[in-house]
Amino acid sequence: MARDPVVGLTPRQREILARVVEEYIATGQPVGSHYLVERAGLKVSSSTVRNELAELEARGLLTHPHTSAGRIPTELAYRLHAQALLASQQPRPGPFPLDLSELRREIDSALEATSEVLSRATHMLALVSAPQLETTSVRHVEIVLLNPRTVMAVVITSTGGVAKRVVTFEASIDAGLAKWAREYLNERLAGVRLGTNAVRRALEEPSLSAAERRFLAAIQPAFTDVMQTGQRLYLGGAAELLESGREDEAGLYRHILVMLERRAALLELLGEALDPLRTWVRVGGELDHPALQDAALVGATYGLTNRALGAVGLLGPVRMDYDKAIRSVRGAAQELSRFVEEVYEDN
Repeated sequence: MARDPVVGLTPRQREILARVVEEYIATGQPVGSHYLVERAGLKVSSSTVRNELAELEARGLLTHPHTSAGRIPTELAYRLHAQALLASQQPRPGPFPLDLSELRREIDSALEATSEVLSRATHMLALVSAPQLETTSVRHVEIVLLNPRTVMAVVITSTGGVAKRVVTFEASIDAGLAKWAREYLNERLAGVRLGTNAVRRALEEPSLSAAERRFLAAIQPAFTDVMQTGQRLYLGGAAELLESGREDEAGLYRHILVMLERRAALLELLGEALDPLRTWVRVGGELDHPALQDAALVGATYGLTNRALGAVGLLGPVRMDYDKAIRSVRGAAQELSRFVEEVYEDN
C-alpha cells in the first residue's frame, strides 16, 4: 500500500514546500536551493535544502524540468497549499470592492456586476451561479385579457424571473373572472416559494367554483414554465482571457472558452459545493473534466443564513494566486449574501 505523501512531513519540509509553491506561482521559474537559502532566508545549508527537496520530490510533491535543477510544484502540492490557506482564513472575509447598494432588488444585475468586478480584480474567469428558481418566491401575478377568448398569464418571481403563458378558451371569458383570478392569485401566492405545495393548493382549491377551477387549471402551466427556464450562469472576463493570459496558459484558456459553450458543465462544478455555506478549492483532477486538468477552481457559496442559493467562483490555471483568489471569492460572496438577504426579506 502506497504511503500518504503528507504523513510524516516535518515542519521544515512543510516550510520549504510552501516557499517553493509561492515562488513558482509568483515567477513561473523552477526554484532551487540557492534561492531558498539566499533569498527566502532558510537558516540551513544548501546541502540540507537539496536533501529536503529530493525527499519532497520522492513523495510526489515536487518535480523538476529536465533542463533545470530547480523544482516546481505538482498538483498535490498546489492542493496542500490551497488547503493550508483555507485553514488559515479569518472567520469573516476582508473588504471587497463590490457595491451593490444601487441595484435595489435586481438580482440579475447584481450577479452580472459581481462577475465583472471579480474578474477585473483577479484577471481570471469569474463564474456566478444564480439562485435556483425553486428557491425564489412569487412576487406578482398578472392576468391580461387579450381578446374575449384569449388570456395571458404572467408570473414574476422575487429574483426577476418572468414566465408568460397565453391560453385560448373555446368560449368567451368573463372579464370579471379574469379580474378575480388576478386578485386571488396575488393574495394567495405573493411571497410564496415556487415549487411548494402552497402553490398547488392555491391553484386547486376545492372550495372554488367549477368555472374558477377550470380557469386556474388553464393558466397553471405558467407557474411550471417559470421553474423550467434553467439555472443561469454569469461569466466575467471571458473576452480578456486570451488577450491578457500568460503565453503558457493559452491552450488552457482555449479549452475553457470552448467549455463555456456547455454552461451546464460549469454549473455542475459550482453546484457540487452548494450544500454548506463555505469556501472551497478544486485543483486539476479534482475537477473531473478533461478540459480542466491544468486548471483550478476556487469558489464560495452565497445565500441566506441557513441556506446556500448559489456560488461565486474563479477559474484559472493551477499556477494561480490562491491566496488572492480565496480572499476575493469570500469577499464577493459576502457582499452578494448581504444583497440577497435584503431581497428575500422584502419578499
